[in-house]
Amino acid sequence: MLAIFMSIRQGEIWEVEFFPNVGSEISKKRPAVVVSHDLIGRLPLKTIVPITEWSQSFSNYPWMLKIIHTQENGLKKASSIDCFQVRNFSTQRFIKKLGAVDENMLRQVHSTILKTLNPKYKSV
Repeated sequence: MLAIFMSIRQGEIWEVEFFPNVGSEISKKRPAVVVSHDLIGRLPLKTIVPITEWSQSFSNYPWMLKIIHTQENGLKKASSIDCFQVRNFSTQRFIKKLGAVDENMLRQVHSTILKTLNPKYKSV
């Protein structure tokens, strides 16, 4: 895995290795959006949110954000950003950069993560 030598920036979507997982944790290689600020932290870790294939049933879950595949984000199909499964992962788990989300989507992700901590929190 080469990502330990590359720059990984906030808002980028990377293919990340989520295995091994425990219980209901998301698993396998999958896309994830980097949500941590570029200047936060001194260890080779990034805060990420996994992306999974979109299911219409996710419309009922306020922590799931639908994202349409575009050339810019590098996704291959309609997907969902699962803001409930925030992780801090070693950059050694990062396989390759796929693309990036725009500023609006990044704000939505941050706001949704905040709401998973306490639904009373307002949007940023």
